[in-house]
Amino acid sequence: MSEKLELLAPGGDVEAIKAAIVAGANAVYCGLDAFNARNRASNLSMDELYGVIRLAHKYNCEVFLTLNVVILEHEVPVLVKLLNQVVNSGIDGLIVQDMGVFNIVKKYFPTLHIHASTQMTTHNEGQILFLGKLGANRVNLSRELNLPEITKLTALAHENNILTEVFVHGALCIAFSGQCYSSSVSVGNSGNRGRCSQACRDKYEPTAAGNEYPLNLKDNSAIFELPQLIEAKVDSLKIEGRIKGAHYVYTVTDTWRKKINRFVESGEISNDDSNLNKVFNRSFTSSFLTGKLSKDMFIDSPKDYSAKHALEKSGAITEQERQGVQQNLYNEKQALGVTLADKVKGLNIDKANLVISIKAELDEKLIFAAQTGGRDFVVTSTSLLRPSKDSSITAELLTKRLKSFNNESYLLTAVDVSLLNEGLGVPFKELTAMKNELAFILNGSVELVPHADVPKLAQNPKVEASPKLSLLISDEKDAHLCDVTDADIYFKIPESLKKGCDKHRDILLRNPRFIPWFPAVLIGKDYLEAVRILELTKPKRIVTNNSGVAYKAFEMGIEWIAGPFLNTTNSHALLEMQVLDCKGAFISNEINRHQIRNIRRPKNFKLLYSIYHPILMMTSRQCFFQRTVGCKKAAIEDDCMLSCKKATTITNVKGISFAVDKQKGGYPSIYNHEQFLNLEAVRDFSDLFDEFFIDLTDIGSGSKEKLDKVRLVREFEKFLVDEDQTKEALHDMVEVKTNAQYVQGL
Repeated sequence: MSEKLELLAPGGDVEAIKAAIVAGANAVYCGLDAFNARNRASNLSMDELYGVIRLAHKYNCEVFLTLNVVILEHEVPVLVKLLNQVVNSGIDGLIVQDMGVFNIVKKYFPTLHIHASTQMTTHNEGQILFLGKLGANRVNLSRELNLPEITKLTALAHENNILTEVFVHGALCIAFSGQCYSSSVSVGNSGNRGRCSQACRDKYEPTAAGNEYPLNLKDNSAIFELPQLIEAKVDSLKIEGRIKGAHYVYTVTDTWRKKINRFVESGEISNDDSNLNKVFNRSFTSSFLTGKLSKDMFIDSPKDYSAKHALEKSGAITEQERQGVQQNLYNEKQALGVTLADKVKGLNIDKANLVISIKAELDEKLIFAAQTGGRDFVVTSTSLLRPSKDSSITAELLTKRLKSFNNESYLLTAVDVSLLNEGLGVPFKELTAMKNELAFILNGSVELVPHADVPKLAQNPKVEASPKLSLLISDEKDAHLCDVTDADIYFKIPESLKKGCDKHRDILLRNPRFIPWFPAVLIGKDYLEAVRILELTKPKRIVTNNSGVAYKAFEMGIEWIAGPFLNTTNSHALLEMQVLDCKGAFISNEINRHQIRNIRRPKNFKLLYSIYHPILMMTSRQCFFQRTVGCKKAAIEDDCMLSCKKATTITNVKGISFAVDKQKGGYPSIYNHEQFLNLEAVRDFSDLFDEFFIDLTDIGSGSKEKLDKVRLVREFEKFLVDEDQTKEALHDMVEVKTNAQYVQGL
């Protein structure tokens, strides 16, 4: 495992990366223009990435590249082209969300290290083992975890030669990362594609509790939890902020660097975080880490709090005093900017100039002499030069062969052929060998990885039988549906389970047709209880939205299907799931008909798609009711998950309302005001999907009128047989509906 505690800083552009380096970051993470989850950052060009890597490595700083979005099938060739450019750059790791990217990198670019993004929502033991099986070298743990949970997962990760990374400073999402669809649903900009519009920062109509920003969390700062993080043996402390500027990156990184150094040297941690308050912040909280999920985690405005903090700290009363405080803050920021400019003025990411001189004389070896950065390198042929008429080496030939050295790393300023005598030749294979040897030397004597071609996957076999209906329930009272349909019936296991309680085991044993359906988030004892259900019931098949449960099913030889919240959008993800004996997968409802059409089905693999469900926008470990309807409890207590079943609505300033729903045993969630109803998918893809799925739970319904489930099942079954006959009946039953995601896609 790592011998040092890494400080990992954000780099939204070149200047921010320079700031991180001079501030003492051990590593920086940055993105290119494509495939990264911060599209609003400036990001880097490929030439800039190479330059940043050269600069960072000079200062013993590593560089990680973010490829932390889901990938569409038609984008695979572009992704592969990018990976072929990156693989020889010296990059120290890729930050990845999509299992398809895991598959491609592991098979075709095995020299690259893979870091599992926070978008993979990693929060239990099984997920650590799952990601290890996929080839992850490092895991960024979910931001919602507390210190005991982080300690336990880090110990397990280290046992499996995996590093752990924890966010310690910057913006907090109120939703579980990778499980937030609010931006996708509302405006068509998916957080799983780096285009989050930050609906959690939006202004809403005043709630019953009197709040206009009921979802707006303070920023994270674990500066005073540094000793506990070190004791937990985490490997990397990550600062958020790729859309922040160099000034912010320098200030935060420098503050953390000094805190870490002082604690390592003296064992002391000061209580001074004043510099952190001088740059953009929404005030600070560390409540996820401490496990004290209180109302104090929220703040009334998403705007910069730094000026307000300075005023509060100063105690200024008069307008003149207040103006003086604000002027002082401005002056301090300006002075810091000057300091930063002075520190980075000698740093550049320019390519190194390269001159290659050719010497060719009769009965001598051919010589390539390269000069770059004050260094000289010489490569010679094996054979002696001989007269040659038909295959002589010419200035034109050599200049053409060597032009590839004008690349992301070097600026080939000249190919000097003044000492080249014409009419001489050596075998062309030796020219190739000389070029490869020179490339090896110029690459720091590291072997260049050859270009990889990823073959296009074969066309998926068509479904021979007619697609089946499957449905989801969450209450044993709906067991009577077994009498009216032959559809597969999935039974939802809640996110929170009472320790040692056999309620759900007994439900499954009493109802052998129920197929367990596991949720996306299962933390701590809830994961252990979910595993216990598997061990006690030993079902033949399950659906799981949690990769940790998938790993346990793989261990037990239980057939598992990847649920819709594993965000599957491409064929390579399906292939990667098969590494753990996955037998089928739901295709994400975020992608449209054209994006679905490109997906290739693996052999002996089922594909499923949901055509009717409540539209989840976000799920949180925090409580949505503290600032909406209000709650008497000062903080979330252990029994809140098991007992609370509140529901309300919030309405944005455009007048659109959303259902806030809390089921017993479930996390607080927000749902769209419309239901998802997509009958067009049946018409478009009856030859692709084995099952079309409908969600008949009451989750997310809020105060909506509950529909006749028996009639719904019968109408959907009739529609699968003859879509023209019953389409109107279903549209009449589901009055408030949309299939916008199927139209707009990612």
